[in-house]
Amino acid sequence: MSIERRTEIPPDHKDPDYENVEFDAERIADGGHRRFVGGFWDEMGQLQLDFLREQGLQPEHRFLDVGCGTLRAGRKLVDYLDPGHYYGTDINHELLETGYRVELTDEQRARLPEANLRSTDRFDNDFGVQFDMAIAQSVFTHIPLNHMRLCLYRVAKVMRPGGRFYVTFFERGRDFPLDNVPKSGRMWSERNAFWYYRSDMTWVAKRSPWEVRYIGKWGHPRNQRMVEYTRLAD
Repeated sequence: MSIERRTEIPPDHKDPDYENVEFDAERIADGGHRRFVGGFWDEMGQLQLDFLREQGLQPEHRFLDVGCGTLRAGRKLVDYLDPGHYYGTDINHELLETGYRVELTDEQRARLPEANLRSTDRFDNDFGVQFDMAIAQSVFTHIPLNHMRLCLYRVAKVMRPGGRFYVTFFERGRDFPLDNVPKSGRMWSERNAFWYYRSDMTWVAKRSPWEVRYIGKWGHPRNQRMVEYTRLAD
């Protein structure tokens, strides 16, 4: 007697281990740290800055970059914001260190204290300040619903009333089957990389003080959609 084994996962499928990946000198010299966060290095950094400025980001605002990685957008925001007003968190400590050491100039490091960067696996964003605006670019594309809820809950704790948190996600329509098996072997509903229904982005905020507004397309090269969460008064 043998137990039947069925799998719909392609044999070469591997979920990326974001927290523990390491970057040696050879990998950094080859640009591996840039590719690891999704490539489009110059395009995505500028796209985020342009979008945030269109939403009203001002140099005097305090800004939180959730999942800041190797500072693809951070290096742009550090130049735009007043010194010390950019803060970033990421699950991978090496990504943060590589970005700070390799991607910033001496002048930019002078504008960004190392204490403004933190590696955390549970969205510990408490830097002792209140934020006016925040973004999580391609974070909700890699985490399950309860992690999304935790992120919104903890960002709400450090966001001033009226502050806005912008989040990107891969969207599927209401008629798209939950158990769809992707030909690419990537876009699963239950494992990396995740997609969600628009209603999920409202549901995850129900136990946190956020007002939700769907923005949709914003120019992302891989067609991620944008949602705006506005912090309500306590």
